[in-house]
Parts: sequence; C-alpha cells; structure tokens
Amino acid sequence: MQEYKLNKDNLENPVKTPPLGGWGASILYKLFEHQSLTRSEATEVMTNIAAGKYNEAQIAAFISVYIMRSIELDEIIGFRDALLNMAIKADLSEFNPIDIVGTGGDGKNTFNISTCACFTLAGAGYKVAKHGNYGATSVSGASNVLEYFGAKFTTDADILKKSIDQSGFAYLHAPQCNPAMKNVAGVRKNLGVRTFFNVLGPLISPLRPNYQCLGVYDLKMMRLYNYIYQNLGIHYSIVHTLDGYDEISLTDTCKVTNNRGEYIYEPEDLGFTKLTHEELWGGETPADAAGIFINVLDNNSTEAQRNAVIINAAFAIQTLCPEKTIADCISEAETSLRSGKAKKAFKKFIEITAP
Repeated sequence: MQEYKLNKDNLENPVKTPPLGGWGASILYKLFEHQSLTRSEATEVMTNIAAGKYNEAQIAAFISVYIMRSIELDEIIGFRDALLNMAIKADLSEFNPIDIVGTGGDGKNTFNISTCACFTLAGAGYKVAKHGNYGATSVSGASNVLEYFGAKFTTDADILKKSIDQSGFAYLHAPQCNPAMKNVAGVRKNLGVRTFFNVLGPLISPLRPNYQCLGVYDLKMMRLYNYIYQNLGIHYSIVHTLDGYDEISLTDTCKVTNNRGEYIYEPEDLGFTKLTHEELWGGETPADAAGIFINVLDNNSTEAQRNAVIINAAFAIQTLCPEKTIADCISEAETSLRSGKAKKAFKKFIEITAP
C-alpha cells in the first residue's frame, strides 16, 4: 500500500482523497464526508465485497458508516441488486410460499419465534420458504436452531422442493445463497451490533417470494420497507412492537403495516395478556434457545412463549389470506400447535434435510 506523506506540496496543493487502497478507499472517503452512494456505486461496492477485493478492516469501516447514519433508498436497492444478481438460482414458485423473517438486530435476544411460527404455518397446511442466517446479535438465529437439531443446509433444488412439498417448509441459509453474505459473516459477528445487512437480509432471498411477513426493530425501518415492498409489488405484512421488538412480542403496543393499510393493536385487542421481556428471553446459549423452540412445538412451553408464536403465525396466515379475520388466523395457528401438526412438519423437515 502506498504511504501518504505530509509535505510542503501537500500543504500548498491539498489532495482531498489520499491514494490509499484504490477505489475501495475512495468510496470510504466519500462516505466519511457524509455523502451517499448512487445506486450503481452501491451495486459495484457490494459486488466487490463478494469478489473479496476488500480486506476485513475496509469492510468493517464500510459497515460502520451505516451504523452511524441511516441507509438511503438508492443504496439499499443497489446493494440488493448486486446480491440478487449473484445469488444462486432457486425456484419454488409452484408452491407460492411465504417467507417469515425478522431483520434481527433488536437486541432483545428472544427465542426463535419466527422460525417456530414457520412450522406452525406448515402444520396448518401452508407453504413456507424461509431465508435466514446465524444470529448476529442474539444467541440463536434460524440457522443456529435448525442446525442444532441436525438440519443440513443445501441449495439443491430437488431437496428444497421435496422439503417444501412434504413438510411444508424449505430453508435457505443466506451464506450459501450469496457469497457476499458469507464474506462479511465474521465482521458482522465480531462487531456484535445490527448493521445494514440486517436490513438487506429480508430483501435478498433468491426465491423472490410473492408473500412476506417481516418483523422490524423500529418505525423508520417499517416506513423504508413499506416503500420498498410497494415498489416490488408483493403481498406483505410488516410488524413492529413499539418497545423495540422486530416481531409481535405482546409486550407492548404493536403496529402492522400491509397492502391494505396501517393498524395498531394492544395485546388485549388480540385476545392475549401483556407479556414481560423476561418471558421471551432466549437464554444464554444456542442450546437454551433450542430447548424453548422444541418445547413450544411439543406443547411443553410456557403460555407466554406459545402465545408469542401463535400471534406471529396468525399475522403470517393473514398475509396469505387477507380475507380471514385475525381471530380465525389465531385459531388456525393454535390448532396447528396443539394438534401436533406443527411438530410433525418440523420432524419431517429434519428427516429430509438430515439423512
């Protein structure tokens, strides 16, 4: 790397961008000067990350910019363009599945509520294709809990189709689907805070699902995704609990935004009592979170844990079937769990993916 020395010529003819690290450094200097990237620049930088053109220090600096300021719409669309262009090719459109996902990064360390809700939907007869990852700011992400029970991640089209056809659920592990996600995994884990990759995650499933139920950690994110989804033309629900959860936690007032409008609910409006933060805690280890996860499917969990899964599954069902009342959707979700059909879907998924 060329050394940049301060000398008389520098002082008399200052160089705004020192020649450190080529194009990658010029992007960093632009961002450090509080400028935004164009859509094409964002696409190029993400493509270069995937190609391994930046070292970990540069990637960490790049990510840190967006911890200190909000990401712009052109930037996120540019990043998304690059990641989808590089993603594996996968097609489950014949099943028209829904993706149930959270941005993560809410810092609440809940158990795997959305993943458990996926199997609740599968047990109720719906098709779910989840795009997920290891936990970056929590003990257990979707990949952690599924891997804990022996699932082997794959991009094999035949296995994915068999999985969703027979169990109602297919899983796409993000680092396998996109090389850029894999290249930043270590940096994200070491930073230990939410980054713009939490924002991108729900937008880069290679399946490009027509239905998505998304949990976000604040109202600003809700507005951003609402605008993006409207432009993508998909069927969606975005959920947020006002005390900071990226799901319907039943710990406070929640807001739901979908194709039909915006709605505010208190836990009591939905037929549930208000929960405490402690009741949704995911534990200290992945094993702790996995224990809660399987207890919910086995009907051995606390009422609070079961109710959190039911209500999130219910809003996912309503995303697929907007003509149904939320009360009917809650009933379907509860029946799936109590009848053991959700557990049966989970066991079949593990059987198929962990031969």
